[in-house]
Amino acid sequence: MEERARLVGFNHVAVEVDDVDEALDFYGRIFDFELRGRGPKMAFIDAGDQFIAIAGDRTQPPDGHRHVGIVVDDRKAVRRALREMGVDILPGRGLDFLDPWGNRWQVVEYRNVQFTKAPEVLRGMGLDGLEKSSQAQEELRKKGLAP
Repeated sequence: MEERARLVGFNHVAVEVDDVDEALDFYGRIFDFELRGRGPKMAFIDAGDQFIAIAGDRTQPPDGHRHVGIVVDDRKAVRRALREMGVDILPGRGLDFLDPWGNRWQVVEYRNVQFTKAPEVLRGMGLDGLEKSSQAQEELRKKGLAP
């Protein structure tokens, strides 16, 4: 059997919107972020060693099944911002919402998931105090990903 490439992670995720400026305003009211770069029809929201590409001039209709899972340092702050903006939080156990362009976002908190950033990346992002819950630490240990 031929050797196959190992999936290592994600460099970026791209989402389509109608208007990049409106999208940056919308996301900026929810998340504290910096732009990695900007073009006339694209913007790149920095996430340390990853990024979200925002593409203007949407070409596809909204898709109710596809979603983007994002990790934040404070999920309660996201919930509060969404409520203040009048954005509907979708039913279910988690924190899912649709942006004005129909993109579904699933928000999880760093401390509660297996997703990890290298210490130097967290430090560079100003997030070096983030910790994992005992459950997330145990999940990582079972995979050999934590001491």
